[in-house]
Amino acid sequence: MSLLSYNDSGAGMPLVLIHGFCETKAIWDNYAPTLSLQYRVICIDLPGFGESALDVDHCSIESMADEVAHLLNTLKITHCVMIGHSLGGYVSLAFAEKYAKMLLGLGMFHSTAYADKPEKQENRNKTMLYIQEHGVPAFIKPFVPALFFHTSRKRLEKEIEATIQIGLQTKLETVLAVTKAMRDRVDRTHVLENLKIPVLYIVGKQDSAVPFEMSMLQIQIPENCIVQILNHTGHMGMFERKKETLQIIDGFCKMV
Repeated sequence: MSLLSYNDSGAGMPLVLIHGFCETKAIWDNYAPTLSLQYRVICIDLPGFGESALDVDHCSIESMADEVAHLLNTLKITHCVMIGHSLGGYVSLAFAEKYAKMLLGLGMFHSTAYADKPEKQENRNKTMLYIQEHGVPAFIKPFVPALFFHTSRKRLEKEIEATIQIGLQTKLETVLAVTKAMRDRVDRTHVLENLKIPVLYIVGKQDSAVPFEMSMLQIQIPENCIVQILNHTGHMGMFERKKETLQIIDGFCKMV
């Protein structure tokens, strides 16, 4: 198992930030400098993204969680707060299922504990076929802007273009393998039921990737759940509501 690429800054309680699909640790570049004034901030490249290698023959949400655990063990981090965006939330929940004792708090940033429904699985199949036929750029260029609520797109043109450029770095084999892993992931609502640590949900009211109604169902599951709903926000709150989400994450870290 190769070591995942990561950035490590600051001191204090470890805060692990995990990016979403076709993103890299660079997605947190506007967060780490502020948060590292109070915490030890570790931003990770998941397998296949950024500078991290991917074993395409053994790619699953569970294997990604194991690689995160391997990195944290190497860094001698025994306890941390972990916050995952979208795919990063899937990985964080898989991590919580196997390594719950390492977590002080868990953050689901525009993410879900539910497995894909059949229609979503079929959409992922269609996505894989499209990418195989047309390539990664043809997928990424319309995919990224659609993650932002339409009223934010003009204001965030530079951020959207930067996120597109990050996505364009993703290898074809990674996009296909990780799309399959997301399609095949299991329901982890039982993990939420069993967690005794605080669970944070950051929810975009207009999130097209994780529907608001879906989030409202699962926030009732954890014993200790903090919910922050962002109005006029899609799937990219770290850009659409940067100031608010920074405050939310900082407040969550202070309470765990």
